[in-house]
Amino acid sequence: MVVPDEPFLASTRTSYDVMAAEYADMVSSGLDAKPLDRALLAAFAELVQAGGNGLVADVGCGPGQVTVVLRRLGLDVFGIDLSPEMIAVARRTYPDLRFEVGSMLALDLPRASLGGLLAYYSIIHIPWERRSDVFFEFHRVLAPGGQLMVVFQVGNDQGHRAEAFGKAVCVDWYRQQPDEIADLLRRAGFEVSATMTRQPDSAEKTPQGYVLARKPVAEP
Repeated sequence: MVVPDEPFLASTRTSYDVMAAEYADMVSSGLDAKPLDRALLAAFAELVQAGGNGLVADVGCGPGQVTVVLRRLGLDVFGIDLSPEMIAVARRTYPDLRFEVGSMLALDLPRASLGGLLAYYSIIHIPWERRSDVFFEFHRVLAPGGQLMVVFQVGNDQGHRAEAFGKAVCVDWYRQQPDEIADLLRRAGFEVSATMTRQPDSAEKTPQGYVLARKPVAEP
């Protein structure tokens, strides 16, 4: 599938291509100091396994640092990312895992083909007005009973970054409110299981948000 080349997608893809190696180094041990994140990922994995242990997509996987965690938790998981350079790094780092270039707005996956989908800080570059499109696409590719986990920074602000790791980039970011994400997911057809907010640690500027949801086993 050809990734739609909307301006915000093109700039985000190019920016992460430019900083792929540096970004991968930065996040390589990112979960080591996040016990709550690890616990929630384990809960997500358990929910997927209880529902039949279907294929899981880590959408916006970056260099694969969370994809490999899900594999170690027993999931049949693969990664998708907008940035070809990020995917190249992921494939070199984790050659036994599958990684593909793709857009969360147009996933190259059949309808109802996934048992689970993780979006770990990957909706943060999606304009607020396009989040519903993303969530309807997540709903399309999840099988009935499929599990969804979305993680993001909490807030009401948006911003632009023009430099990262000493390199020129052009990327917008958007913070989210857990209750608003939950409402958008319900409108897209999901049943919301849990919302959670964690206070920032010493390396973070904002609270962190988590939403767990499920595609209904029987559609209304």
